Amino acid sequence: MLRKRITDILFFLSIGVLLFGSGYKLGQYETSSSPQNRSYTILNTVRTGSAAQLKNLNFGLFWQVWDDLQQKYVEKSNLDPQKMLYSAIKGLVASAHDPYTFFLTPDENQTSKNDLAGKFEGIGAELGMTDNRIVIVAPLKNSPAEKVGVRSGDYIDAVDGQSTKGWSLNQAVTKIRGKQGTNVKLTLDRDNKTFDVVITREQINVPSVELSYEQNIAYLKLNEFGDNTFDEWDKAVEEIAGKWEAHQIQGMVLDLRDNPGGFLDGAVYLASDFLPQGKLIVKQESTTPSESKDYYVTRQGRLLNIPLIVLVNKGSASAAEILSGALQDYKRAKLIGEKTFGKGSVQEALDLNGGSGLHVTVAKWILPNGEWINGKGIQPDITVTNQIKAGNTLTRQDDKQLDAAIQQVLSSK
Repeated sequence: MLRKRITDILFFLSIGVLLFGSGYKLGQYETSSSPQNRSYTILNTVRTGSAAQLKNLNFGLFWQVWDDLQQKYVEKSNLDPQKMLYSAIKGLVASAHDPYTFFLTPDENQTSKNDLAGKFEGIGAELGMTDNRIVIVAPLKNSPAEKVGVRSGDYIDAVDGQSTKGWSLNQAVTKIRGKQGTNVKLTLDRDNKTFDVVITREQINVPSVELSYEQNIAYLKLNEFGDNTFDEWDKAVEEIAGKWEAHQIQGMVLDLRDNPGGFLDGAVYLASDFLPQGKLIVKQESTTPSESKDYYVTRQGRLLNIPLIVLVNKGSASAAEILSGALQDYKRAKLIGEKTFGKGSVQEALDLNGGSGLHVTVAKWILPNGEWINGKGIQPDITVTNQIKAGNTLTRQDDKQLDAAIQQVLSSK
């Protein structure tokens, strides 16, 4: 029985799609049989498509290419049948020409699940760029990095003896992450003094919700709509609601910047804390009427009256746009920042045999006002752009968007 869950997530994956061939259930057939017999067998197992569409398909061509590669290619050690199969399936799925419909190998599928669960293996430190140098923005609490004394502001000059000069942020992250229990040596520069630290990597759990306070304003940063979001959200909301009722805070800022999305039901659940019962949050439209659905507020919200500002930018996508768009449509909150990414489709995540996975677009979602923002994004009510020096990472001191959000909350009283 295949497990499935509706997800509305934006993946920035570097998975190649320029792959050869297309196939269906190819792994079930022996390559020793003739191409003609294999073609007949596969054709009779295809479960979709009309007879007219299928009768001219020549699956024998696929097997002919497979066999010719096996027999003639000079570097036979490069021909891994399992990789060939996965590449063929990826090519099949890529033919839909939809960046959000893709096949995942078992390793890629597990990485996707770990991302939604807020898990990865590494040293537990947020990295940034300052003057084109890799810098520690902050070590996570109780992380391996914090335990060995890594501090905010430490520059990383080398990783395992390799200089980081000229590295991108992604290169640094890739080199520093690694399997739990393995070591990585960082050469750090602190106050112009260079020293080495050896850190043993561990499994790191990244919170999807981070709550802090500034100028009597609750600042809630939502990193994603993942597996743990509900529990973390409930805990934060209960705290905010308590402080609001006790007149200890003047309002809140919900930060959805660089939030790539996640589970659609997460956006519905979070929006329900700000909107009255019965309000439409999002419409899901599919070519199949049975798959179309309207999502409404069905529970009592806990933050119905608190002054609210939502921060967005071009990295706010999918579920983050559902939430921010619904709040804007009902004028429940002003949006501050930059225009959002513009992803208006819904994906279904399927777990397949052997641990592989398939994400397939099954519907599009529509905001309460009837707008489909796919490819257009959501325009904020107040546009504020952070000016960051080239080669640097945003710091609190430079965060003009957050400054503007706080001032808007304070002025709403």
